[in-house]
Amino acid sequence: MIKINYEGKLFVPEQNTENGEVDDHTLFEYHQEGRILYADYYGGDVIKGHLIGTVFDDNSIDFVYHHLNNQNQLRVGTCHSIPVMLESGKLELHETWQWLNGDGSKGSSILREK
Repeated sequence: MIKINYEGKLFVPEQNTENGEVDDHTLFEYHQEGRILYADYYGGDVIKGHLIGTVFDDNSIDFVYHHLNNQNQLRVGTCHSIPVMLESGKLELHETWQWLNGDGSKGSSILREK
């Protein structure tokens, strides 16, 4: 298995369930230090957000995220992300997530590397 390094990768949501707050106007800027993954994200309905998590041996990621949306609401959640290598050499991240505040609903999304 090829080890993925997420450092410096940029991602944009390609799909998201209706209860999500990110869209194709949201940009994620990933960084990685060893097994630690973190990112800033913003755009669309998100004023500013952060995530931090762990990269596992199979390149999957578990992380928590928080952001302030354009209604000045603080949103918090958790996510499991599975990378898929495309023929182009770019990555997609197939994600399942859940809000930890608000209605506590679950959702799924796909982020594509820019």
